[in-house]
Amino acid sequence: MPQSEHDIDEIDEELKSKSEIKREMLQLQDFANQLIKLSKHQRSKIPFNDTLKAELVLADKIHNKHEALRRHIRHMAKVLSETDLTDIRQALDVMANKHQQESIKFTKLEQLRDELLSQGNSRIEEVLSENDTMERQKLRQLIRQANKEKSAEKVGKYHRDFFAYLKEHVTF
Repeated sequence: MPQSEHDIDEIDEELKSKSEIKREMLQLQDFANQLIKLSKHQRSKIPFNDTLKAELVLADKIHNKHEALRRHIRHMAKVLSETDLTDIRQALDVMANKHQQESIKFTKLEQLRDELLSQGNSRIEEVLSENDTMERQKLRQLIRQANKEKSAEKVGKYHRDFFAYLKEHVTF
């Protein structure tokens, strides 16, 4: 029996309505179905525990038996409710946002290229100290040639070479 109001609040928080439990299980079933639909290559990038790996292998075996698969998805939802899903969801988010991450990296590289071309020596030294794999002489040579092209108003080969060099050596 609860002794105080604090104890009553804890009991209320622990109790969930039947419809709320059903909603959560439906969400987990959708999540399980999403995991089943992933290719084996995509699954290899996600950190599953042994139980979930075994469940996914079984789902692959029964994928053409509709009713068995439906029951198995419900079972997987129950298994998923007992496991921590943060790592799995994070890995799925990374896979889903791969293109967005690449475009952000591309934009940052373009900004860095423009900064190096305009700011000169001080920015070059900063970049060289941040990235150990870059060669000072090669970087300066590419910047000098790209600036020559820019002053001649024809952006071409050296501009692309400079960007490719940055892409290869700079990490964000």
